[in-house]
Amino acid sequence: MRIGYPCVNTGIGCTSARTFRLKSWSEERFFSTVAENLHCLTQILEYNTAHGLLFFRITSDLVPFASHPINNLDWLDVFSEEFAGIGAYVRDQGMRISMHPDQFTLLNSPDEGVTRRSVAELAYHVMVLDAMELDTTAKVQVHIGGVYGDRQEAMARFVERHRALPDSIRRRLVVENDDRLYTVKECFALHQVCGVPVVFDTFHHECNPSGEEVGEALAACATTWDPRVDGVPMVDYSSQAPGARRGRHADTLDEAHFATFFAASRPHDFDLMLEIKDKEQSALRALAIVRWVLE
Repeated sequence: MRIGYPCVNTGIGCTSARTFRLKSWSEERFFSTVAENLHCLTQILEYNTAHGLLFFRITSDLVPFASHPINNLDWLDVFSEEFAGIGAYVRDQGMRISMHPDQFTLLNSPDEGVTRRSVAELAYHVMVLDAMELDTTAKVQVHIGGVYGDRQEAMARFVERHRALPDSIRRRLVVENDDRLYTVKECFALHQVCGVPVVFDTFHHECNPSGEEVGEALAACATTWDPRVDGVPMVDYSSQAPGARRGRHADTLDEAHFATFFAASRPHDFDLMLEIKDKEQSALRALAIVRWVLE
């Protein structure tokens, strides 16, 4: 099991998600921002390997406005050595990488403009992983999308759009169950039609269950992954923030809750993404718990 966290390291003093307003667009600003983001990403990955955190979700803001019509710059060529160097480091350290476009990436939207922009955004994420020369175990993770008044039609629209995607996107795309609209059972049904692997989100399953216990839901999701192509399954973990609205992620690791989840997950093998507010701090505590249990 590789354990990690998404996008931001709270302790090293830099961010790989620097961006700027569209009205401030200039080639110089764009290229300097990407260069700084890539430099910081390298620092984050070096920190992670030094501390045994071998799973990391790269921010979607790594390349600002990458899928926007204003950006016709050949940033892939300009930064080809940097991307290749990061990818080589990831492979050498046995790390796993993923990405997760924002909530406006909606493949199943009935609005063709939204769909077009969503495909462009997915293409950008795939370009980043391809530029790093990572294999297809590096995934781009999305939600199914909206219901739009007809759940079955919305799911069918996802399948139709998924089948129309370029193979370069399809081979990296995975879906997760969400906290309000689509359960593990519905994601699994989608997989049976179009083959998309399912990321099991434990917290979303608590908020939006479909009847399965954690171990049973994880096992079902695990069958959607082809280990030869997709690698071991990816699992997202968090817990409810005490006293907050339902669905708000915890600020820090609830060690008792995590230990209960980990016990319920045995004996399945998976890579674990901790979606907790204090990022690497909780990931390090979770790693210590797992090591203690397995020893």
